[in-house]
Amino acid sequence: MTGLALNCTINKKSLFDRKHYFYADLPAGYQITQQRVPIAVNGSLSYSLCKDNKMSQMVTKTVRIKQIQLEQDSGKSLHDDARSQTLIDLNRAGVGLMEVVMEPDMCCGEEAAAAVRELQLILQTLGSSQAIMAEGQLRVDANISVHHPGEPYGVRTEVKNINSIRFLAKAVDYEIHRQIKELENGGTVLNETRAFDSKLGCTVPMRDKEGKQDYRFMPEPNLPPLILYDAKSLPANVNHQQVVNIDWIHERLPDLPSVKRAKLVELYGILPEHSFTLMNEDGLMDFFEDVVKQTQMKPKKVIGWILNDLLSHLKQHSLTAKESPISSFFLADLLNLLENGDISSSAAKQVFEELWKGEGKTPLEIVKEKQLELIQDQEELEQICQAVIDEREKEVMAIKGGNQKVINKLIGLVRKATRGRANPLLVKQILEKKLSE
Repeated sequence: MTGLALNCTINKKSLFDRKHYFYADLPAGYQITQQRVPIAVNGSLSYSLCKDNKMSQMVTKTVRIKQIQLEQDSGKSLHDDARSQTLIDLNRAGVGLMEVVMEPDMCCGEEAAAAVRELQLILQTLGSSQAIMAEGQLRVDANISVHHPGEPYGVRTEVKNINSIRFLAKAVDYEIHRQIKELENGGTVLNETRAFDSKLGCTVPMRDKEGKQDYRFMPEPNLPPLILYDAKSLPANVNHQQVVNIDWIHERLPDLPSVKRAKLVELYGILPEHSFTLMNEDGLMDFFEDVVKQTQMKPKKVIGWILNDLLSHLKQHSLTAKESPISSFFLADLLNLLENGDISSSAAKQVFEELWKGEGKTPLEIVKEKQLELIQDQEELEQICQAVIDEREKEVMAIKGGNQKVINKLIGLVRKATRGRANPLLVKQILEKKLSE
């Protein structure tokens, strides 16, 4: 399924091999992998990133997928520098994993991070993996080398087991600058394995690869070839539940992130860059759609509240949309009050802040408790407007002299006098009427 989603050619017959090497986290002394004929080859992954850090300028790029292979995971080495010892966690040793091998088509940490984020979304959409990096469900080994345009690739280093997209971008960029500096100072780049130290923000050496290792690959004697079928090669009398039909899986692929983003733009009329934000933030797309279903406000206005208010609060408190103290129901309820003209936009912001406290009060209860309802009494508004006009003779003269922009100052004074409970459009109408008399 992952191979099809990444536009790969699926090998109907793939083989398993033994890769022999000694390392403390591999107690068997060999790893089962797919060196000769992996399950999928020659694919591609398209991803998008901001140009010059401007969300309005998205650039789409493509990285080639060399192959996808099935292999065994190794254990986990835990290095204790304080005690000068290494502990080995073998709980995951021998567990099967899927490795996606990309071609060297990316040139910076930002591109690598964007490509891996898109891959993560695809895996989560397919259900191939939950792909939560912090829990070790998706890890990245980044190979980095530098060279002048037109020249062969330089000696590469491998930064192992990166468990965060943010750390991936930092590790790649640091390693690029480190290698360039090393070469410019007359040094050489070693073919070595390194790790990214997130506290120091740099990569550190783990072990060198200078001596070419003979892995003594051999066919895995305990595993037969993995045989897959398509509609043409499927045997006539076979039990369909006992074989894997590539075409059957292809027809049932869910909408991938790129398709979902296009549908968000088409269905709700939002900007393409907003669709990327909704998809990239965990649970935010579902939250947005839940709000849209429950409110009378247009999606184009809802997205402003989701991205400018909700998301900024979530990021400040390191929360996901699923952990938001404001439910989609309460936010929709608040937006309905605003859309129906029951409260002003400034009052809505105050209600949002109260909802964020998570005290369980509904937006309407907060509005009544704080007396934030818009003043509906026309006569009361007219009296307040007249009082402002009487106190601001200089501004009134300027308006009557042709400077209509000054009326905005009077509107602000009326809203201040009403503590934001006056409808600015109605206030403007009343002021204009009174000033023309």
